[in-house]
Amino acid sequence: MFKRVPKEIRDEVIAKARSGEKIAELANTFGISSKTIYTWLTSNSGEDTVSVLKYNKLKRENEELKKLLGEVTLEMSLGKKN
Repeated sequence: MFKRVPKEIRDEVIAKARSGEKIAELANTFGISSKTIYTWLTSNSGEDTVSVLKYNKLKRENEELKKLLGEVTLEMSLGKKN
């Protein structure tokens, strides 16, 4: 069941997590799921964050582009030799 966590508690958990305390320990201490804490950390980071899925998609696209670039380069060099 969903329960609202007071802002003071949320801020305390985020501060402790950023200071290096283990997420699992914080989750047990405050009775909050570790997933919730990770969500808070990413939403409050103030930085552009990339999800694992998006990272993997970008990595695949990068590998495909490198492959295509290699093929085009090879075709061009073979074309110049002929």
